[in-house]
Amino acid sequence: MHRRRRRTALLLSAAIAAAPLLTACGNDAHPGAAAVVGGQRITVSQLENRVSEVRAAQRAAVPDDAQYEQAIAKTGTLARDTLHNMVLERVLQRAAQDAGVTVSRKEIQQMRSGLEQQTGGSEALEAAWLQQYGIAPERLDENLRLQLEAQKLAAHLGTETGDPAFWNALAKASAKLNVDLNPRYGSWDVDKSSRVDTKTPWLREVTATGTQETA
Repeated sequence: MHRRRRRTALLLSAAIAAAPLLTACGNDAHPGAAAVVGGQRITVSQLENRVSEVRAAQRAAVPDDAQYEQAIAKTGTLARDTLHNMVLERVLQRAAQDAGVTVSRKEIQQMRSGLEQQTGGSEALEAAWLQQYGIAPERLDENLRLQLEAQKLAAHLGTETGDPAFWNALAKASAKLNVDLNPRYGSWDVDKSSRVDTKTPWLREVTATGTQETA
């Protein structure tokens, strides 16, 4: 059960990474929107707020400047990984809704209590989720809800979260929601319910150190 929960957390959580500032040249077909899911916009501002939450939590957890810079230098995909998970959250919620799957507040509290016992308390659990999955402490309960939804959806389908039947359900939900990403963040593969990087000549990534890299 623990291994399945770990796989689901990895599935739904962005890895710890640096957050690049994205600048674009040319026409933007998605002004102000990082993605549109089911007709609802995920704004660039909302995405940046999520990224900032993770970065602030990382900064608080790693006060040493050198260690913090090392954490940032590991990768530059936090913004895109975070958007992937924000979209996948909505896709999973739609798939669960279509299957009649619901998660109660009590179930979330029970799951959190069990995890706190395993890790050594609330702060230890929050630190573990931040380090392993890039989940800010204020998003922990939200992430646990998604994990429970995934587990209960898989159980409803008579399968597991890593099996084709589960991903087929997500693919159907993706198709219904007509997921559309801003090209600067890639594109959405409906069959895999996953973000795919798309290289565009007009996109530049500006890292925290000011070095420009072609996407």
